[in-house]
Amino acid sequence: MLENGDCDDGDDDQCSLKTCGIAQPNSRPAAASLVGLPPPFSDQVLENVLENVLCFLTSHRDRNAASLVCKSWFRAEAQTRLELFIGNCYAVSPARAIGRFRCIQSLVLKGKPRFADFNLVPLGWGARFSPWIAAMAPSYPSLQRICLKRMIVADADLVLLATSFPSFRDLTLICCDGFTTAGLAAITENCRRLRSLDLIENDVEDDDDDRVDWVSCFPPGKTCLESLVFDCVGCAVNLEALESLVARSPSLWRLRVNDYISVGRLFRLMARAPQLTDLGTGSFSSFQGEGDFRASLESAFMASKSLVCISGFRDLAPEYLPSIYPACANLISLNLSYALITTDQLKPVITRCHNLQTFWVLDSVLDEGLQMVAATCKNLRELRVFPLDATEDSEGSVSDVGLVAISEGCKKLQSILYFCQTMTNAAVVAMSNNCQDLVVFRLCIMGRHRPDHLTGEPMDEGFGAIVKNCKKLTRLAVSGLLTDKAFAYIGKYGKLVRTLSVAFAGNSDLGLRYVLEGCPKLQKLEIRDSPFGDTGLLSGIHHYYNMRFLWMSSCKVSVKGCKEVARRLPHMVVEVIRDRLEDDNSAAMEKLYMYRSLVGPRNDAPPFVKLL
Repeated sequence: MLENGDCDDGDDDQCSLKTCGIAQPNSRPAAASLVGLPPPFSDQVLENVLENVLCFLTSHRDRNAASLVCKSWFRAEAQTRLELFIGNCYAVSPARAIGRFRCIQSLVLKGKPRFADFNLVPLGWGARFSPWIAAMAPSYPSLQRICLKRMIVADADLVLLATSFPSFRDLTLICCDGFTTAGLAAITENCRRLRSLDLIENDVEDDDDDRVDWVSCFPPGKTCLESLVFDCVGCAVNLEALESLVARSPSLWRLRVNDYISVGRLFRLMARAPQLTDLGTGSFSSFQGEGDFRASLESAFMASKSLVCISGFRDLAPEYLPSIYPACANLISLNLSYALITTDQLKPVITRCHNLQTFWVLDSVLDEGLQMVAATCKNLRELRVFPLDATEDSEGSVSDVGLVAISEGCKKLQSILYFCQTMTNAAVVAMSNNCQDLVVFRLCIMGRHRPDHLTGEPMDEGFGAIVKNCKKLTRLAVSGLLTDKAFAYIGKYGKLVRTLSVAFAGNSDLGLRYVLEGCPKLQKLEIRDSPFGDTGLLSGIHHYYNMRFLWMSSCKVSVKGCKEVARRLPHMVVEVIRDRLEDDNSAAMEKLYMYRSLVGPRNDAPPFVKLL
């Protein structure tokens, strides 16, 4: 619930037993001389030793385990923790977190459930950053880094953040909303040591009358900026100010711009920052009346010798795609998930990317495009194939053919997200046999209850092979026509699975029981549009305290079943979320969100959320 991130490397350099002030005696004193004397080391000295030893623990799970040994370890671990991870902003109160951890320099805080990304969490549900920043401002004067995910962040929150922490240097906002360019201006103007400002998949759109020139608010002169990501900002920026900022930021290694930046501006930015290793290209087309910049853009990519990651391509003009050819040989990451690119357009790019380790793409490349990836990218570790049309009745562009090709050609694969309309058990079994280092396997068959399209059989054996053969698997997403047999496989073999997502699958409560009783490491369970009811829900009573959360929507769970869980597990917060207030008296449950909490139910629940 409260987890620590990795320690800074600089902290480890200072952690040495020499700093404890303990000398090693040359000879052992006689036992008689110790009679009646106090212990050689006081509790305070032992805690000092322990604090120095704990600096060497970099895993948050190791630090959590250390804090449970005894009270002195608990105190020492809290006093030495510099980085705090809170996976659910309602799992603990700001006051409680601050009371235990007094020296925090870095905070990661998550808010709304992941299904908010699919519009399944109603607007106004909660997860406001305001109470957190109000509590941290006077308590953490040394705070340097904040990462927020799926939080509601107001402009006033950003103003308070920018004016409260003199050493603040890193801000990352992921899938957040509520703020505007006025809040960004407060950060860029007041955070004089700003090292990174990363805005990722946020909702930032201002009216023309309210727009603030936040880029011009960076202080003049040389900056400390290393990373600037604003590809999600839905309004134009001051191009001259941006060019000036890039030119006076010699440490800038990552720059991702929005689609208001044309290729005519892009090559000028690249010329001012040849040291970039990570580039987000913006629109990757020229605006009307600008002219042709193909030669200039190709020269810019040719001069960018350090470039290893490219993304963007939000409004791709195919005639500019050859410009990136000079950079392809060095690429380890290529994100084309916003580019409507064909198989023929992909071929000359991907055949130059022999060192690629991460590749995101739309299914518009078809199975033939994936076959080219498999033939070229032998070191691929992560693949994500997104749908151009995500509707259930769309015509599939990739299939089992592409998946088999990837499994045969990319045997070092560790993570895959694959959207498709048709699949076979044989293809998934091939993936399990060829890519046994898989840690993440997410197969999203978009049509509901789709069987193996060749045999008509359920997809049980395919997913069973994944959990049986991929022994490092920690994250799994299942879909398609699945029976309880598939969940029996997951319960039997998925001993390391920590996150499980289920959509349109299962045929009785027994399937849910198999998972809850068989997966001891399970932390996050997300279920939608599946036939699990109260019996399945109650089968996990023994395990829910060990989980971070359970989400169920459009299932067969009743309010009565939810109340029974709340009665038997008083330290679990059970939220019943309704889309319409007039359904308040219904016995059916639309959405259930259940999570463990140290402080009990929250006090900011909206009317459509009932806390049981």
